[in-house]
Amino acid sequence: MFGLTSTLNYYLYNSPTDMRMGFNGLCGLVQNRMQRNPLSGEVFIFINKRRDHMKLLHWEYGGFILYYKRLESGTFELPISNSHGTYGSVYWPQLMMMVEGISLKHVVRRKRYLLTAFC
Repeated sequence: MFGLTSTLNYYLYNSPTDMRMGFNGLCGLVQNRMQRNPLSGEVFIFINKRRDHMKLLHWEYGGFILYYKRLESGTFELPISNSHGTYGSVYWPQLMMMVEGISLKHVVRRKRYLLTAFC
């Protein structure tokens, strides 16, 4: 079954991406530029220079899945990244707001418990 959930890790590639790239080209970016394993089960997000196309690359049992969204008008608002590297981590709610066109600038994230280690 196809599905992305809040239990997965999401990583946004910080440079504009050529949307003509397919599975192999995006896997190359993940391995060579992001220094991550495309077979890890994590989701990798790529956005073009005009910010009106988005691709998500995800490995599931048996093969890759490529999700692709093209906006007919408007652009994707990118989250403010604390990362100065080639990619940054994105939370599931941020991704959903990006896809739905909700502004991320004025959203306030309330404090939540995060499990960091087992006692």
